[in-house]
This record gives sequence, structure tokens and C-alpha cells, in this order.
Amino acid sequence: MPARLFLSSGDLIADRRYDFARDLQLRGDLPAAADLLQQAIELAPDFASAWFTLGEIRRELGERDAAVEAFREARRADPGDRHGASVRLMQLGAEPLSAMPAGYVQSLFDQYAPRFDNALLNDLRYRGPSLLFKAVLAARNAARKPAFFKRGIDLGCGTGLGAAAFAGNVDSFIGIDLSPGMIEKARASNLYAGLEVADMVVGLASKPDASADFVLAADAMVYVDDLAPVLCEAHRVLSPGGLIAFTTETHPGEGVILGAGLRYAHAQSYVRTSVAAARLRLVHFEEASPRDESNVPVPGLVVVAGKS
Repeated sequence: MPARLFLSSGDLIADRRYDFARDLQLRGDLPAAADLLQQAIELAPDFASAWFTLGEIRRELGERDAAVEAFREARRADPGDRHGASVRLMQLGAEPLSAMPAGYVQSLFDQYAPRFDNALLNDLRYRGPSLLFKAVLAARNAARKPAFFKRGIDLGCGTGLGAAAFAGNVDSFIGIDLSPGMIEKARASNLYAGLEVADMVVGLASKPDASADFVLAADAMVYVDDLAPVLCEAHRVLSPGGLIAFTTETHPGEGVILGAGLRYAHAQSYVRTSVAAARLRLVHFEEASPRDESNVPVPGLVVVAGKS
């Protein structure tokens, strides 16, 4: 996991009480930790990290209404919502499902960047890129076309694990990621002709029509609630005959849910409908787990769709 985000209150005593509270929280003394956090907040009412941690503790204690109040105060204190209080509110059912705050996603992955590859490959047994590579090969073989592309776009590129899997099959990759920390790691990989700090939809929207023949999104759609904007922009950017390949987590119900791991899971029917609505044609669709969570494979989908 990434390091825990801490935003100082600017008050030394309040910050110290927060530190003591975190120590008590880690020891399992949640009521005492909550008391110290309340004291810190009295000293510094706009202490976003204290409000957010108090929300976590209230939720763990089963005090839902108090948790909701604390998370809302955390978001008020930090409008950029770098802790992701909105995500916690969605998880609690206090607010409807919506897009994750950009500040939260950026902060999460900036903190994650230094140990991202090790965590995914060793701790979570991440296999999304290899699954996508096999799926693209299968799709191209079925169409009797070579699996080689001149211009590729890697959405949510991270450190470059996805591009590395396709390095021998894509002449030129542009990487797009919301996290500057991830972009710096990707730059060191020397896998990309260009790198951009941007949201996936915004990054695609800046590209001309039919300017790519391959779009990759490995383990990126799990941070997108509504797939339609990404897929529609991908359709516009792809040249005729081009492909988009992506993974997503899934669930046995309908629509989109926010899972326990704070990632979106998309039902199979939802993914199929979203692909069709974007005027893309499914060429490969299979159930496959892209990663583990607590040593258990996470249910997922591997999807390849083409532009006619």
C-alpha cells in the first residue's frame, strides 16, 4: 500500500495529538484515538487529516452517522479531497456513485509510485498486461491480421508495466497518467515517445481524430465509474481497424459498484453495453483475474474492442 497521506494542520500541538491518535489507532485503542482526534480538531477545525482519520475510526466502531459527518468535514477542509473522503462517503452509501476526485487519485498514486512495481508484481501478483497481450494476439490471429501497431496510447500508464508488455508490438507509445509521480517513473523506463499528466478522457480529447491504432488501459478502468466517456473518446481517436484493450474488475450483479478495495467493479452486461454504445465492436471478452487481493484472485474481465 502507498504511504499514508498527512496534511499538517499548521498547529504543532494539533499535529502531535494526531500522531498520538494514529499510534493508538494502530494499537487498536479506537475510542482513545477518537478522543485525541477530537482534541486536535478543536485546536485546528480545518485539520483535514484528523477529520478523515476520525471518519475511519467512527466507521470501524460502527458509528455510521458520525463517520459520514467526519468525512464531509474532511472534504470541506480540503476541497481537493486528497484523502478521498468522497470515496468513503460513496462506500458508506451516504452519497451516490460518481467519479473519484482527481486530487485523491493523483495523491494516491504519487505516494504509491516509489514502490508501485514491487507491490503489484510481488504482493498482488499483477498479471493484467500479460492477459491483455495474449488477448490482443488472439484477436488479431482470429482476424488474420498482424499484432503490430504504429501509434499507441497507454491510458493510466503508471510506471510503464503495460507498455512493457507491448514494447515489441507498438512502434510509438504515448503515456497518459494523472499522477506526476507515476509519469516520472514511466519516463525512466524509456518506453514512451511522449508522456502527459492528464485525466484519461482529457488526455484522449487532446488527440486528433484517427491518430492512433491502439489504445491500452491496463488496470486503469477500475478508477472510472462511467466507462462511456473514455470509450467514446477512444473510438474517435482510433483509426479504422484500430483496437482498444482494457481490464476491469467485475461483479455478478448489474451496473457499477464500488468494491471493498475502493475500486469500481463493472458488471459484464454493463461493459458490453458501454462498448456497443461507443460504436466499438467486441472482438475478445473473457473472465480473468488481473490481480490478487489478500492472496485471493480478484474477479475481472479482459476486453478487446475494435473500430470498424
